[in-house]
Amino acid sequence: MYGRPPGPASVAQNHVQQGHAPMQNVGTQGPMSNIPLSQNHVQQGGGMPPMPVQNNSGPPQSSQGMMSGPPVSQNHFQPGMPPMSVQNSATSIGPVPVAKNVIQPGMPNSSMQNSGQVHPSGMNSIPVVQNNIIQPGMPPTTSLHNSGPPQPSVTASTPQNHVQPGMAPPPSLPNSGPHHHSQGLPPAPQNHIHQGMPPIMPVQNSAPHPSGPPSAPQNHIQQQPGVGFPPSSQNPGPQNTPGQQHINQNHIQPGMPPMSVSNVGPINPASVQQNHVQPGMPPMPMPNAAAPGAQIPKRYPVYPQQPPMSGPVAPSQTYPSFPQPPQQQQFQQPGMQMQPQQSQQQDGGYYTGPAGSQYPRPTGAPPAAPQAGMAQGNYQQYGQQQQQPAQYGQVPAAPAYAQPSAQQGQKRLDPDQMPSAIGVMQEDQQTRGGIFRTDQKGLLPPLVTTKFQVEDFGNASPRFVRSTMYSVPAQLDMLKQTAIPFALVINPFDSPAKDEQPIPCVDLGPMGPVRCIRCKAYMSPLMQFIDGGRRFQCLLCKAITEVPPEYFQHLDHTGQRVDKWERPELWRGTYEYIATAEYCRNNVLPKEPAFVFVIDVSYNNVKSGLVNLLCSQMKNLIESLPTHTPVGFITYNSKVHFYNIDPALGQPQMVIVPDVGDMFMPLLRGFLVPRAEAMDAVDSLMEQIPALFGDTKETEAVLGPAIVAGMEALKASDRVGKLLVFHSSLPTSDIAPGKLKNREADRKLLGTDKEKTVLVPQSTYYNTLGQDCVGAGVSVDLYLFNNSYIDVATVGQVARLTGGSVNKYTYFQADIDGPRVVGDIILHLSRHIGFDSVMRVRTSTGVRPTDFFGHYYMANTTDVELAAIDSQKGIAVEIKHDASITDEDGVYIQVALLYTTIYGQRRLRIHNLALNTCMQMADLYRNCELDTIINFLAKQSISRSVETTPQDLKEGIVKRCAQMLATYRKHCANPSMPGQLILPECLKLLPLYVNCVLRSDAVAGTSEITPDDRSWLMYTVMTKGVSSTVHYFYPQLVPIIGPSGSVDDPVPVRCSRDKLSDDSAFILENGIYIFMWIGAAVNPDWIQDIFGVANLGQINVEAITELPDHVNTDESLRLRAFIRSLRSERQRHMRLTIVRQRDKMELVMNRFLVEDRGTDGQPSYVDFLCHMHKEIRALLNQ
Repeated sequence: MYGRPPGPASVAQNHVQQGHAPMQNVGTQGPMSNIPLSQNHVQQGGGMPPMPVQNNSGPPQSSQGMMSGPPVSQNHFQPGMPPMSVQNSATSIGPVPVAKNVIQPGMPNSSMQNSGQVHPSGMNSIPVVQNNIIQPGMPPTTSLHNSGPPQPSVTASTPQNHVQPGMAPPPSLPNSGPHHHSQGLPPAPQNHIHQGMPPIMPVQNSAPHPSGPPSAPQNHIQQQPGVGFPPSSQNPGPQNTPGQQHINQNHIQPGMPPMSVSNVGPINPASVQQNHVQPGMPPMPMPNAAAPGAQIPKRYPVYPQQPPMSGPVAPSQTYPSFPQPPQQQQFQQPGMQMQPQQSQQQDGGYYTGPAGSQYPRPTGAPPAAPQAGMAQGNYQQYGQQQQQPAQYGQVPAAPAYAQPSAQQGQKRLDPDQMPSAIGVMQEDQQTRGGIFRTDQKGLLPPLVTTKFQVEDFGNASPRFVRSTMYSVPAQLDMLKQTAIPFALVINPFDSPAKDEQPIPCVDLGPMGPVRCIRCKAYMSPLMQFIDGGRRFQCLLCKAITEVPPEYFQHLDHTGQRVDKWERPELWRGTYEYIATAEYCRNNVLPKEPAFVFVIDVSYNNVKSGLVNLLCSQMKNLIESLPTHTPVGFITYNSKVHFYNIDPALGQPQMVIVPDVGDMFMPLLRGFLVPRAEAMDAVDSLMEQIPALFGDTKETEAVLGPAIVAGMEALKASDRVGKLLVFHSSLPTSDIAPGKLKNREADRKLLGTDKEKTVLVPQSTYYNTLGQDCVGAGVSVDLYLFNNSYIDVATVGQVARLTGGSVNKYTYFQADIDGPRVVGDIILHLSRHIGFDSVMRVRTSTGVRPTDFFGHYYMANTTDVELAAIDSQKGIAVEIKHDASITDEDGVYIQVALLYTTIYGQRRLRIHNLALNTCMQMADLYRNCELDTIINFLAKQSISRSVETTPQDLKEGIVKRCAQMLATYRKHCANPSMPGQLILPECLKLLPLYVNCVLRSDAVAGTSEITPDDRSWLMYTVMTKGVSSTVHYFYPQLVPIIGPSGSVDDPVPVRCSRDKLSDDSAFILENGIYIFMWIGAAVNPDWIQDIFGVANLGQINVEAITELPDHVNTDESLRLRAFIRSLRSERQRHMRLTIVRQRDKMELVMNRFLVEDRGTDGQPSYVDFLCHMHKEIRALLNQ
């Protein structure tokens, strides 16, 4: 195993005593071979099933004319044992091992194979060789094969075949590998046939092949039995592996007709299928055969199914497997059930990173070798071992085992041995937490989950701009071949962390910002001054621009301006400019933006208590705004009502506009009043509105005209601003524009090829209305309180185009959901907001932005218009190649956001980012940012979901991700067995996250959710930044009580129900929901401290959405503080749902345990990992 010190030791020995079936011993692999391997001894007794015997020892390394080290693995079989397969497959460095397989008299035939691999260096190494000795009186053997090719620097004797008296001479033994002779080296393969045996098949020795491509960081996942693929009759070949050959082998047992064996020319590394037919065997299953009885919905691909985690698996059970490597063999003995194929193991059942990082060996992988220096005989025989606690997917020690039964379970991979998102996050926090300086071009940033502090020295903080790659391929072909998207996820209005420097603001007076004469890029560290500081060259377009006289400054001896450190725009990656009038609407400096509350006062909202809630909390809501910010109020049902809150009036006045088809602004003054001046009038108005509409019977609410009314009010006051619209029902009025029909009956179409008919808008009215609002600088936030279908897909268009948000509270009840609604509104009003914004992304020559994903409006191909943008809005931008890029040029990006502050000041926020270019594919894979890739792929998939079928969408994502990993294995990874799934270090969580995306309701909703819920989630994800999507697709599961639970230092665990225990409680959150799961055997004292009740059954789980505030124990205060911190980080007042173990709500929560199999047939993490491996191998064999 990697990292273990060398030391003399013997290798694995497998001893099987009389009357027992042989057992399986799988050795280890690694750079050092002087390590004692495991020893397995089986005492005399009956009842053990035959099992294959494998020994994986390290590859040999020659000494100068001498052999050192002890003998290698020996497999001894006593009389009366059933036949078995003996394999020795090795890859390591050390003394020359010679595998010996000895079969005693009276034993049935067996197939013996030694498949050796030479160390990739190819220097001073010789292949593993084998002696196969068959005693007198034994039946004929199958072919004896040695595929370990000798190296040019090593000598070995030619094969020798010994024929005992009375035997016919064997056929010729071709040897295609080069051979030399050197004193002290062991002989080459020898095949001994004793008296009375027929001649053996030819022995082949394949020629070596050249070494593979250079390596890059990689993770190896060893193929394990129990992965869930249907047994296949075809085995794809591996990649080119130095010193490893795979040839077609056909083994025929007694009574079968003979088959010819030949070696034609050089052997291709891609192996051919191996067919082993035993007497009385059933036909081999066809490839891709579904598991018997599998019930998988048609809308999901047929993934291999893992058996449920029901405890330890008995050794007599049959195990499904990964697709088999070429050396793998199957044997069927008479009277036994055929066992599914099991992949030949090679030590390496762990994941290795670029620095040699190791992960635990998956369940079922070869047992680790003892440490050097341990007593070789320090073992216990079966029957004397103590019982150990059983682990899922592992075989516990037992004194005896039953014979194979007709009903045999499946062995599964241990999910805990798969790459863990929690482990990656914790490792990144340990290694990359702290200070992150942005003074290097193309520096890969820490993960979004890592707590770090940015020091800005020329490149924008990753909080503002993240790229999917930080080494951009110089050639377009490389980018296409890898299938990795080149994209940016921009949060232009995010705020620096608490301890980071604020964004500096530059005021150049009437001169305004200095810009490039050609591409109009703004002065930044990407500019190079020349000609003594009189001119500067833009790195984006290479144009040379004259420096304005008032901006001139001399250069020092390094070519830098002497005032560089006094001007933030010359050395900071992010900064702001004060904009002049030419950057303003109509060339006039703007006024302060306003907020208008548009409230639906129809019957539904009055009955649910929403109107009373808003009116009672309005004072607290508007106090979140600056004192000078104007506010206004509109109510509507079948008519629209304006309110005059001029402080000069004694009380507020209502003005009604009955003609909703031709909306206009009836008030000239008094509608918008600064918040501080209007407080008294607002208090009076909020007391009158519930009284005015408390007895209403009107059920219609004209949504479209109400939005038009708010837009006209802002236009009349010559202001930009935001509308907060509180709506409850589907617009069905015949007298108002924007009427919609009910499409809820089409709910059954979700998940089918026709689902786009319910996801696309049924009317263009709200799209046109949204464009009009953008033109007026008005953003719309929708707060929907529906009890039935409301067509979010259509009405949400006005929020999407204006840069707003869609917030949905189905079946709202004021006493239960009131705190959540008020909390969300306060969070929204408290955010840093930019109004009337325009964003443009400029790139250097050779690349250009093409596609944008988010909430925005584009009237042309370059300007992204945002009526408003806040700190939680993210926009994904796809970048494409236009031409080849040189390494000297690099890739430079500048994001410019023009906006109006809440105080009415026009500003420009500039973000600069410099990326490296690369000529080697390995450099690209070393500098990928997986979280950003997932954010982009999710938004791109949601955008395409209204254009294509769900099946095509899912298959497209899987194929693209498989191509990413297959290209890495083919061009960057070290040669390895085909039974290994190799993942690059930066993308080792790609299968996990892709599976999470594919099973999320936003991307692949099913008919179990409503069309409104599906559309709402689509809108929500489209606005999320990278940090939000990480937790949305992979929820955070935190133990709060139990053996590993603590709210003082919460440590997340893997998102699987296997982590839940009866005596624990957990918090599960994904940025939208919070579940508190409580085990049935949790400590009653803890329940008393948190809920103030004696036991779990007394908790009213349906009514509790907040922890009781009347319970003020230390435990309750700490837990409430933890939940508040989660809501603050996610910027959403997530509703708390209490879930008792085995309650009906547990099924709902299980949907968010993304590493488990889904209730709708979605694959588990392990299942999808197997499916991805199958896709990768299919691509590699094309």
